Amino acid sequence: MKPICERCQVSLPAEQPGAWICSYECSFCSTCCVQMGQRCPNCGGDLQRRPTRQPEQSTDTQR
Repeated sequence: MKPICERCQVSLPAEQPGAWICSYECSFCSTCCVQMGQRCPNCGGDLQRRPTRQPEQSTDTQR
């Protein structure tokens, strides 16, 4: 997952909602997505909400 919006450079943490992607995984924040009419300026495809990830667990945690 890309860590920043390709348009405004705001941070897009993988574990937080609010990022949008196209089928090529171009990544944008919610504000830019709305301003662009939910269309990717790179490919013209529609933007969908990017799934979130769980925060990484520490590698020294016993399982």
